[in-house]
Amino acid sequence: MQSTDASPPDATAAGLPLLYCDDDLLVVNKPPALAAHRSNLVGDDDDYLIDRLRRQVGGSLYLAHRLDRATSGALVVARSTAVATEIGRQLMDRSVEKAYLAVVRGWPDETGTIDHPLTGSSLKGAPKPAVTHWRRLARVELPIPMGRYPQQRYSLLEVQPQTGRYQQIRRHFAHISHHLVGDTTHGRGDHNRLFRIHWAMHRLLLHAWRVGFTHPVSGQRVAVSAPLDASWNRILDTFGWQSAIAGAAPKTDPHG
Repeated sequence: MQSTDASPPDATAAGLPLLYCDDDLLVVNKPPALAAHRSNLVGDDDDYLIDRLRRQVGGSLYLAHRLDRATSGALVVARSTAVATEIGRQLMDRSVEKAYLAVVRGWPDETGTIDHPLTGSSLKGAPKPAVTHWRRLARVELPIPMGRYPQQRYSLLEVQPQTGRYQQIRRHFAHISHHLVGDTTHGRGDHNRLFRIHWAMHRLLLHAWRVGFTHPVSGQRVAVSAPLDASWNRILDTFGWQSAIAGAAPKTDPHG
């Protein structure tokens, strides 16, 4: 099967950035702080990604998977329930590649796996299996005293969740005390404040960087990377991490 690393049909078009678009599905680069759809978890907002997309591209649209409101990056949206169902089946079969970028406190090992069951979005009921893998791309030590430490340490990780539980990445890294920077629910308020004060960072540093799946209609393998926004790039520039991102980016051949 052919691998496709596609560009949007019109990268300059106004509206949400489309990373891939055809007659069956599209992949959008979701901005942070925008809820994907109406939910009891996000309150009574009047602005949702799925509504913006319907106005932008027209027709019926269905979310093939979910991203937390605070998370940015690649989100797959189907143009039919059949395509959405097939993407969902691939997610259940774990044949969808999902890779995230995250900034965490501390210096975790170069590679690792968190195998820790989690409850669902209601935080009730029996926990279900949840597995997250990571690879450390870069780290930094900053001469900023806080608490009993004269320096603060942070790491840039590539994270690959094997399962898709509610806020899995955020909850898993909190579980091993490497909290995500900017996480106001499971994170550390002191480190979040440090990033706000020094770098005007008011968001969760978690980004759905890559998604890969088999196209439900054509059978081709679709691989899409979501560019980072200005706030992310500001942190990468400040910490000297741009080369780590460039080195970790996949080398794809659009012709398979």
